[in-house]
Amino acid sequence: MMKHRGFPGRLPGTDFQFTVRRANPRGVTPIIRRERFKDRRPPDRAADRGFLQALIEHFGEEPFERGNLDAGRLSWLFGREVLPMDDPFDPRSYDARLRVDLAQAEASFPELFSDGENVDAWEDEDDF
Repeated sequence: MMKHRGFPGRLPGTDFQFTVRRANPRGVTPIIRRERFKDRRPPDRAADRGFLQALIEHFGEEPFERGNLDAGRLSWLFGREVLPMDDPFDPRSYDARLRVDLAQAEASFPELFSDGENVDAWEDEDDF
């Protein structure tokens, strides 16, 4: 399992994790597409925004390996802002390659792209 050095481990000031420390001994947690409903709690939306911001800052539009990125957190963005690169895509592989769809990310989270610069979503205390 590839460890993404320099990638934040969690959303600062919260228990929302972005990475895992070690491979799951009971098997790899699959990445699935989770539906985001409009009534999600503000902290959950802030975690999605923070994770997407970290993905964009760390990888941009370049393909990346899933590695130690948290499957649950990826699942909230999968199929929309985060797309599979491999065909066929193996959702149970730490080696699976993904990429950020910046056009969809901007449509879903325009606040990350306002004025052409990323807004610092890490310290948006209005959401908590």
